Amino acid sequence: MTGWVLGIIGGSGLYDLDLEDRRRETASTPWGAPSDALSRGRLGGVELVFLPRHGQGHRLPPGAVNARANIDALKRAGCTDILALSAVGSLRDHLPPGAFVVVDQFVDRTFAREKSFFGEGLVAHVSMADPVCPRLSALAARAARAAGAPTFEGGTYLAMEGPQFSTRAESRLYRSWGCDVVGMTNMPEAKLAREAELPYASVAMVTDYDAWRDEGEPVEVGDILKVLRDNADKARTLVRRLADLLPAERAPSPIDTCLDDAIITPPHARDPALAARLDAVAGRVLGRS
Repeated sequence: MTGWVLGIIGGSGLYDLDLEDRRRETASTPWGAPSDALSRGRLGGVELVFLPRHGQGHRLPPGAVNARANIDALKRAGCTDILALSAVGSLRDHLPPGAFVVVDQFVDRTFAREKSFFGEGLVAHVSMADPVCPRLSALAARAARAAGAPTFEGGTYLAMEGPQFSTRAESRLYRSWGCDVVGMTNMPEAKLAREAELPYASVAMVTDYDAWRDEGEPVEVGDILKVLRDNADKARTLVRRLADLLPAERAPSPIDTCLDDAIITPPHARDPALAARLDAVAGRVLGRS
């Protein structure tokens, strides 16, 4: 198999994968340290790079995850595509605990995080109209079903700042907006993956019903942890099945070149220091200017 280097970002409950020829690589980036060392190895004929989003032992709360460093580190590691796995609460009756939702839209309600690699001195605007890769998402859905998870294709993920869970009023508001699941980690991760020209798919693993229901008790961490363990086992199987499903040759994706027309600042006006920090993320485009 050629062309694929699949980055896996593990969410709550998933801190390791059983990889063949596994080796750990310490990564450094211009944006700081990623959440943990990278684990590189193979599953069948596919090269994988695994990064636990919260670090081993779940050391990092959602707001402290350095998403810029994580995406940069995976790009430097040669990843061509990213599958994100994350724990979420359900905003819909038909998405019970244990369901896997392959989301295709996001509403970003985070407010205290760095959301772009670009900025003053080097401005870029990428499209987020369709924020996930349809090819990788479809394969992830097939893999989730093969792993035995109740799987739903399509859905809107509301990304909240956290680390507290929603109030009942917030949860009901998110439902009224048409959102299907609520979590704390896929933003700005998905935006940064797009800026790094990395096709991104997200499997949101439901741990609980959020606080919108009139009946029942509020969300408690102890109940969530029980579902997390089962979800993590299925997530590991999902990754193995996905490795089996990837086409033998990776065909190019339009996302691979999404920066072609996204950088607004002309070469003579660019901040050299920021351009240097973008060597991995945007070097393909900046190097030809």
